[in-house]
Amino acid sequence: MQSNRLRQLAVDALEDLKAVDIVELDVRKLSDFTDYMIIATGRSARQVAALAENVVMKAKQAGEAPLGVEGLRGSEWVLVDLGDVVLHVMQPDVREFYQLEKLWSSREIPDRQSPRGAAS
Repeated sequence: MQSNRLRQLAVDALEDLKAVDIVELDVRKLSDFTDYMIIATGRSARQVAALAENVVMKAKQAGEAPLGVEGLRGSEWVLVDLGDVVLHVMQPDVREFYQLEKLWSSREIPDRQSPRGAAS
């Protein structure tokens, strides 16, 4: 599967379960280990785990088994490595503390400038 299609599959799976503040970053010029990084927030440990598990399930259904999943036990921060796409799903306080967007923000995908999934 092309990395762009895999990125969209992950975002759609996050949106299915109401992830908050989904940010998609294009890191192809900054990284040799992945093309896209997706950062999203879940409101609780249960939602963080459910979001990550939904992405894993949808990826497997599309024939893309994850290379690794870390953090499901505590579910404060779950990382899903899909190869060309790396997903970080975090609880709000963890996301605020680590601020991954600031580290990678210069590569945000132009048509996705504002966070998606924010509560209205």
